[in-house]
Amino acid sequence: MRKRVYLLLIVALGSAAPSLYGQDQKAEIQKRLSSQFKRTKLNADRSDIATAGSILVLQKDGLLMCSMEARTPPTSTYKNGTISMGFGANMSWTVALSAANQQPANIPQRKFVTGEKFWVADYSVKEDGVYFLFYSDPYDDVRYYGQLKFPVSKGAYPPADAMMKTIAEVISVEGNDQPAQPADNAAAPQTGGGAEPGQAPKTIALGQTKDEVTAILGEPKKIVNLGAKEIYYYPDMKIFFTDGKVSDVQ
Repeated sequence: MRKRVYLLLIVALGSAAPSLYGQDQKAEIQKRLSSQFKRTKLNADRSDIATAGSILVLQKDGLLMCSMEARTPPTSTYKNGTISMGFGANMSWTVALSAANQQPANIPQRKFVTGEKFWVADYSVKEDGVYFLFYSDPYDDVRYYGQLKFPVSKGAYPPADAMMKTIAEVISVEGNDQPAQPADNAAAPQTGGGAEPGQAPKTIALGQTKDEVTAILGEPKKIVNLGAKEIYYYPDMKIFFTDGKVSDVQ
């Protein structure tokens, strides 16, 4: 009888080990996502970016997004090197939209391709995979959003290194060659531009024009054009312009 109890205990511990390993990997993946991707926040009516997060560059074709008028976004899946939206995902999206008296055929949609850019709005590690939510800048006055899923067998998470490598096959962070930036979006004027000792620091303030900024800091190292928004990259800061004026400094 005692031997049987021991055997049952060993079997129970053995079956629990993969589950505990999976939970450890989920926690590690969430930690790495948080360190690599900064969330973007829209304003209350979702018409503009309130807090600028990471800009992502798509590395694969075929990511479907829809207009933000839709009750819920479509969910594409990355598997075997390809982004697609299968029959089940389409059915689930159709059902979710029907609850708001919407139909996919009446919702503006757009497929994003390699090299296009958008914002990361959210990410989460669930039992069946890692999910990302993206926002685009407006195209012809339409802002799009969509989800992308990196699936796993339920509860059987791979090592964090492997999952992050898979994610990197699809999305990369724009300006990843830049120095690490602070976590918060300070709205107050900031200084930079490498002032020499004894010189007054160079100050950038909200509302300044692009000409005023370049007069202070010189030409940027890189410029990213996102439609109504532009980002000027300098060695020690990023400057966001909306309609040609400084809207954020990081």
